[in-house]
Amino acid sequence: MIGVFDSGLGGLSVLAAIARALPSADLTYFADTAHVPYGDKHDDFIRGRVLTIGRHLVAQGCRMLVVACNTATAHAVTELRHAHPGIPVVGVEPGVKPAAQGTQSGRIAVLVTEATARSERLRQLIRTHAGHVAVRVQPCPGWATRVETLNLDGAEFAAEIRAKVLPLLDAGVDRIVLGCTHYAFLKPVLEPLVRGHAELVDVADAVARQVVRLGGEREGHAQLRLLATARPERLHAALAPLGLGWLAERAANATLVTP
Repeated sequence: MIGVFDSGLGGLSVLAAIARALPSADLTYFADTAHVPYGDKHDDFIRGRVLTIGRHLVAQGCRMLVVACNTATAHAVTELRHAHPGIPVVGVEPGVKPAAQGTQSGRIAVLVTEATARSERLRQLIRTHAGHVAVRVQPCPGWATRVETLNLDGAEFAAEIRAKVLPLLDAGVDRIVLGCTHYAFLKPVLEPLVRGHAELVDVADAVARQVVRLGGEREGHAQLRLLATARPERLHAALAPLGLGWLAERAANATLVTP
């Protein structure tokens, strides 16, 4: 069993990539919806939730953990690995490295939550992989909440996205990193805006490949368990609107849990 977790719906983009890469694997998805989003939470709170969820998933029989949240990875993946030394732990980090390698203009941008923007882990990623290019880190408050509420369109939000992205394009950015798993579900809005000027960089498929490399189970019953700490019915109901109806066919209704 592979355990995948996020504060809410964003990690479903990573779950989908893993399910495509390992179609027979048994998967558990844990949405900490009682505390979504993590992006505006204090660092210690995020760390505590990650460790608590990790313990719960291991107790439920998960033999691999995927932190399908950039904010949670940035603040707690090291501690989670220390807490479970015998279990592979895969984190999700902004695709700074592929963006820096692929840029033609020498300018990239990273769209992130407020918590990820202030994290040392992001600064280290940039120092390690993008020291030779100009990097603009753009916090996007409220975007994860938009995804959580499935409020993905509308003139007001479209104007908000343009206000964040157009200055990046004007500055010559040609790679824009989606530094929050929630933002993968904003591609229908972002792609027309950047087309011809920049490419979006998402790491969900790269995370799935890492799960495979680390021995994610290839054989199972293709079961999918959905767990949520609040409003579990909304987790299952969100799959189809997010373009993941095929996952809904594998899962029963989500279960409420309170770790």
